[in-house]
Amino acid sequence: MKVHFIGIGGIGISALAQYYLANKASVSGSDLASSEITKLLAKKGAKIFIGKQKEKNVKQDVDLIIYSPAVSKDNPEIKKAYALKKQNNKIQILSYPQALGILTKKYSTIAVAGTHGKSTTTAMISLIMKKAKLDPTVIIGTKLKEFNNSNFKMGKSKYLVIEACEHQESFLNYWPEIIILTNIEREHLDFYKNLKNELLGFKKFIGHLSEKGILIANKDDKNIKKILEGKDKVIDLKRVKWFSLKQKESVELKKKLKIPGEHNICNALAALALGRTLKINDKISYKALSEYKGSWRRFEILKTNLSISKNKKKIVTISDYAHHPTEIIATLKGAREKFKNKKICCVFQPHQCQRTFYLFKDFVKIFKEATKKRGGKALIDCLIITDIFDVAGRENLSIKKKVNAKKLVEEINRKEVIYLKKENLKQFLQKNLRADQILIIMGAGDIYKLIYKK
Repeated sequence: MKVHFIGIGGIGISALAQYYLANKASVSGSDLASSEITKLLAKKGAKIFIGKQKEKNVKQDVDLIIYSPAVSKDNPEIKKAYALKKQNNKIQILSYPQALGILTKKYSTIAVAGTHGKSTTTAMISLIMKKAKLDPTVIIGTKLKEFNNSNFKMGKSKYLVIEACEHQESFLNYWPEIIILTNIEREHLDFYKNLKNELLGFKKFIGHLSEKGILIANKDDKNIKKILEGKDKVIDLKRVKWFSLKQKESVELKKKLKIPGEHNICNALAALALGRTLKINDKISYKALSEYKGSWRRFEILKTNLSISKNKKKIVTISDYAHHPTEIIATLKGAREKFKNKKICCVFQPHQCQRTFYLFKDFVKIFKEATKKRGGKALIDCLIITDIFDVAGRENLSIKKKVNAKKLVEEINRKEVIYLKKENLKQFLQKNLRADQILIIMGAGDIYKLIYKK
């Protein structure tokens, strides 16, 4: 079987490419830029085309073409795909969510959904199941050291563990037997327009559970309770298993977890509930959770290449994917919890103009909160905001003209908060940071490339 992926470097679609490679398919794919992910795929045997996408990248004898939802309809490879399908109707053309949806019907699928915490919860669940020898196949939105620094694991059991993203209602392609629902908050408003529509999307997704399927849900989340306890119940509450920070287990998990923050205790409680649903002994679950050291760009503690001090010491840096206001403040609280008396400097790259525009007031509020001193200490001592990361295929030009990083800094209006162009960041940090300070590099774009491991 020959499979071609358009936009193969994406964190989700690249995991699916690895699934096909593991199943002995001939895999090719294209992406605009080279990355750690495309290099990993090439190493595993995929033929990778980097740069401007071209018709010739799609070969005549291809059986299946899978494209990223970010790829536009006028993409040359998409056009070639449909031209080939006219000649040979047996060729399948699927979006990444559609292709993953087909897999969810072949396995006993466990889907992790919610606005925040999907990747960490999926990682925790996968490691619990692995330790319990349930050997799941895993498609995850981050890289795990336990999976040989990959975002994919090929298992031999009936289980498939996936992240179920709500963007453009992608998760409505999936048909799970178990859903873990971490939280619901205003997000992807370029698509949903308002929270009401978003809640409706989540209700539809819960309706995709199999007849005897189980929902594991966060009892502390008001929006989850709204859709589960409202008049039009989408699921019999007998099939709902709740988890909550009020559980006595949260005290035990706080002691055991290596990664800081209340939000991670919540993620761990969800994973523990899944373990119990699958009748995995708590000792196994606790052991797996206590050994979890985090994953790529999720409070990932690194040493930077920034020679800060005269004796060339490396500065401790946290690389984090947070890009929504709630995620940002949770990460900053976790950092302050871990590094109580250290000076903390954060570099933030906003992700997508539309998100920045729709959640502008929320960003202003949380950054004001983060830089406000309480008891003589703020969550962060300085904040540098750089230009918004444009997401290919997802930007609205009229909105793009209305919002930028400078406007965000001006509205925050704190002396601890400054704007810098990305190309000036490294020089500024080298000049101003001391070796005993903590640096947080935050955002879902390419800001992480500013640093690397020693």
